[in-house]
Amino acid sequence: MDNELFALADRLRELREEKDDAERVVKDITADIDATEQRLAEAMVDSETQNFTRAGRMFCLTIKTRASAVAGQKDDLYDALKQNGFGDLVYETVNANTLSSFVKEQLAGNEDRLPEWLDGLVRVFEQTGVSVRKTSKK
Repeated sequence: MDNELFALADRLRELREEKDDAERVVKDITADIDATEQRLAEAMVDSETQNFTRAGRMFCLTIKTRASAVAGQKDDLYDALKQNGFGDLVYETVNANTLSSFVKEQLAGNEDRLPEWLDGLVRVFEQTGVSVRKTSKK
């Protein structure tokens, strides 16, 4: 066999192993980011801090309304959306952000209550997070 063939095979194996290791590191970092963001959001809520600047970054407390289909109810949700004139939201799946925006609109137009036809089909919860952006230099 050709030495170049073996060298390329060894390099490919090394690169794939390196990629697997890097993906594990990214997964661990992502979990650490999520936990730290949650702790920071809780600390900001506890201290009634809406935003603050540190090290050239502004940290802002954010609350997003999220919605998802109740487990095992996705098909019923899609049928209900279609029957109630919102079939344009339904594709092969309903985009999570689109569903969240739609449910937020429905809540706002219905005294913060889900319309009866959506009750039991979506799970509504609030997600608290922190947005981070660079501050402008003056």
